[in-house]
Amino acid sequence: MGTRVTLRSVAEAAGVSTAAVSYAFNRPDRLSAEMRSRILAVARELGYSGPDAAARSLRTGRANAIGVIFTTELTYAFSDPYVLALLGGLAETLAHSRTSLVLIPFVSVVAGLTDAEVRQSLDAVHRAVIDGAVADGLTDDHPAVRALSDRALPLVRSSETTTGRCVLIDDRQAGRDIGRHLANLGHRDVAVVVSSPGAPGRIVPRVDEATLYPYSRNRLVGIREGLPADARVRVVSGGSNAFASGHAAAAAILAAPDRPTAIAADSDVLAAAVVETATGLGLHVGQDLSVTGFDDVPLAASAGLTTVRQPIEEKGRLMARMLLDPDGTPNRVTLPTELVVRSSTGPVPAR
Repeated sequence: MGTRVTLRSVAEAAGVSTAAVSYAFNRPDRLSAEMRSRILAVARELGYSGPDAAARSLRTGRANAIGVIFTTELTYAFSDPYVLALLGGLAETLAHSRTSLVLIPFVSVVAGLTDAEVRQSLDAVHRAVIDGAVADGLTDDHPAVRALSDRALPLVRSSETTTGRCVLIDDRQAGRDIGRHLANLGHRDVAVVVSSPGAPGRIVPRVDEATLYPYSRNRLVGIREGLPADARVRVVSGGSNAFASGHAAAAAILAAPDRPTAIAADSDVLAAAVVETATGLGLHVGQDLSVTGFDDVPLAASAGLTTVRQPIEEKGRLMARMLLDPDGTPNRVTLPTELVVRSSTGPVPAR
């Protein structure tokens, strides 16, 4: 087995100090272009790829990286337009400080897992070489939140918290706006499609609302408050926020003999799937059935969705700024939302 190449051995081979080798990789402005090129050429010849990130973070106290906690599979995260917009906002701000993003997956459902299974999921949080983290939709008692707190790492969340920093929207008020819009159109029988911790495409006809993500619970409460007291509200889930979930939930709702006159989904992904399912059954969305979404991601406009617009990328930018500049940013920010009315909603149809 060959001798391990280190920063020191590169310095000796190049005839420079170890500091110069470190500067060549991390602080190129401290060296002349000629010297940096010579050091990097020697490093390549010896097979040295650069200083170890974990070791460097221990020496400097900085990893120059921010973690993003996901309660989904990473493959799913890259297909969710909300997550992509949030990551885009984070990356835009972090790029200016040459700070990296570290994606950290976590099991979506903690209840029912053994201690060993939770510890296994927490391992990535404990091992991550990061300076702080962003968590979307996690509550104060979530194991990942507690683990970051134990490590004394700064954390910014998108859900209500009494113990840390957050960038929010008023999900409850946005839900009220949806409920009032449907009520003004005469709707009194509404189904609400929510995402829930579970595999996509599996219908959950009896939703345990206590297990829903905080944003789903708040939007549901708001929708109920925006509708008249005598309105009928049914809550259905098809699993996580995916097209398969929206299709499954819509198929179950529309197969009922007393189908509702409106379906309010708590994301545009779910709402677009509802529109596809209803159209496939021969219903004219906006006439026979009204459908609303949430987020106003790019697919909402092409689907003609009435939805709530929230500034997702700005949310990501603010979360990153809070971590990079804790003294120059507030602990809590609530961003505005706007109801965007399109063709997917209309007056209640005559029965």
